[in-house]
Amino acid sequence: MSLRNSEHRWNWPSQVLHWSIAALILGLAALGFLLGELPRSPKYFWVYDLHKSLGLTVLALMVLRLIWRLYAGAPKPVPGTPTWQHAVASVTHWAIYIMAFAMPISGWLYDSASGLRALKFFKLFTVPKLSAPNPDLKNLAFDIHSWGIWILLALVLAHAGAALWHHFIQKDRTLMRMLPASLEKDTTT
Repeated sequence: MSLRNSEHRWNWPSQVLHWSIAALILGLAALGFLLGELPRSPKYFWVYDLHKSLGLTVLALMVLRLIWRLYAGAPKPVPGTPTWQHAVASVTHWAIYIMAFAMPISGWLYDSASGLRALKFFKLFTVPKLSAPNPDLKNLAFDIHSWGIWILLALVLAHAGAALWHHFIQKDRTLMRMLPASLEKDTTT
């Protein structure tokens, strides 16, 4: 049995990576917004370290996901999908990939250029710095990270909205292809 994606659906490794990264991105966004509200206390630094460790987890999973996507390919568009919809979906997917890489890299660069204490990845090992302390680089990385989350969330919202539109309005298999086959009813569409 091949682990590659079939012509008709995403296989389980693609599904696990998709949903794990989606959940982590949404959780990281919530943690990031929470950081702005927390007073500087031990709890703040614990949440901050958690945010950074989870961000680096997303980066590692995105590397794995990109390698997997290049190896496993992608299903063909659902029959009847207009060419323009497939083109918009493809651009949106790749934009999500770019932003899902840009967010943890800009966060890591911000952390590095800030000259903050070393991050211990889930308290397991010290994460190397990407740069020496640099106020200009720190500000640039912060701006990319701060604005990037809004771009990423808008892309994720558009992606999820399109999937739901296909499922409930178009009534096609677009969404079901990214869910376990066991959830799909026996249909001919």
